[in-house]
Amino acid sequence: MNDAYRVEADALDAELRTAIESRNVPDFNGLALRIFAHQLRYNKPYARYCASLGSTLETMPRSWDGIPPAPAGAFKEAALCTFDPSRAAIVFETSGTTAGTGGLHYMESARLYDASLLAGFEDALLGEASRPLRYCMLLPNPKERPRSSLSYMMDRVAKTFGDGKHTWYVDGSTLDTARFAEGLRIAIRDGAPVCIAGTAFAFVNLLDDLATHVVQGGLPLPAGSRIMETGGFKGRSRVVDRLQLYEQLADLFKLPVRDIAGEYGMTELSSQYYDRSGDEPRRKSAPAWLRSYAVDESGRRVTDGVVGALVHVDLANRSSCVAVQTEDLGAVLEDGTLILIGREQGAELRGCSLDAESLRAVS
Repeated sequence: MNDAYRVEADALDAELRTAIESRNVPDFNGLALRIFAHQLRYNKPYARYCASLGSTLETMPRSWDGIPPAPAGAFKEAALCTFDPSRAAIVFETSGTTAGTGGLHYMESARLYDASLLAGFEDALLGEASRPLRYCMLLPNPKERPRSSLSYMMDRVAKTFGDGKHTWYVDGSTLDTARFAEGLRIAIRDGAPVCIAGTAFAFVNLLDDLATHVVQGGLPLPAGSRIMETGGFKGRSRVVDRLQLYEQLADLFKLPVRDIAGEYGMTELSSQYYDRSGDEPRRKSAPAWLRSYAVDESGRRVTDGVVGALVHVDLANRSSCVAVQTEDLGAVLEDGTLILIGREQGAELRGCSLDAESLRAVS
């Protein structure tokens, strides 16, 4: 890679880290367009895709929501990065599908990725924490799944914000419920507030399994504890209502439902959405360097509050694709918060306002 690239990439990364540390992006639009121009110069597969849509350095959009989003599925087809992928600091793999293997997201800078994930988590879950949490992961250890973005994220979170006693309770694809229950009892005995993090499906399995490991009265967590649920019914035959799941977890662990946070992220992104506390139905908020909008079946942006396929513009994706289109359904509201509907098998874009009935359906 030439010297001009290195100077430009380092300058953008430094600017992004400053914005992340300050939780402030004074000119989101301008920075997004500069990152897009950088990617048109150096991310050749993405540049060819944009050119096929008529978007080049000579025909730059004026607004961040005019940046052509790369379809999430494109990460399966090409190395969508601005640098030689063999030099990647981190490589994450998306989950595979029945149609084939997953895609790869190449990251040039672990420092930038870490800054984004840590700042987002700290602001969303640790704002009122008075002491370090003990992290209990219903996830595979990153030593076993080094290309899992979720395992990587929680490893960085636990090592940065934890009490040094974090534990992983998934071995291969098996959740070790007995060991989890014992670890939790030790934390309760120590009075150590915990953060239990896992996919929705892991929590469903946990509730089923703990019926044989927990005495009446549940496992009351120490004050200040948190639960973080990260989605994850994809490809599963069993799906439960999320509000019902949260109520069951709140009853088992004797903590308020408001202390159970839903996280929404993607392997193709560097930043995450989190539930905004107190909202019902739950709205998800993004950090200042991540914005989203919804589109209809033809790719046109829909009005705020209308359901569509979600497009995310993540400035921390400097070395890959700043704009990514998903297959997830949701509505972006006027204040920038997101109501995530998800995508059930056979779901279609409804193109209608997110009315009271729709809100109840996703609450």
